[in-house]
Amino acid sequence: MIPGSERDHPTFIRSFRYALEGFITAVTTERNINVQLCVGAAAVVAGLVIGIDAISWALIVLCIGIVLFAELVNTALEAVVDLATQELHPLAKRAKDIAAASVFVLSLTAAVVGILVFARALGLL
Repeated sequence: MIPGSERDHPTFIRSFRYALEGFITAVTTERNINVQLCVGAAAVVAGLVIGIDAISWALIVLCIGIVLFAELVNTALEAVVDLATQELHPLAKRAKDIAAASVFVLSLTAAVVGILVFARALGLL
């Protein structure tokens, strides 16, 4: 049962459907998630063309997944902040800016990992 409610938890399938709806909503409404998906797809294509090894694939897939996760969490946090206040509050701005910064830092880290993986695969390292 959901605390404070008379309703039971949704089934596993229904929970999965909610998650899929959330992902589709993010893809159809948020520019940044589409940028992250395109960069991830480019990394996958580059990996296929170059022929990276299994460990390199693991690193690339992990980086793509973590960056997408961070972007989705950032989007959700921004929605919650917008729900909590419609005014331009300094704390709301702070929360949104810090959440965006976390995605930025993670994206830079993933880019460095990608550069290292592909430089090694091309024999540059």
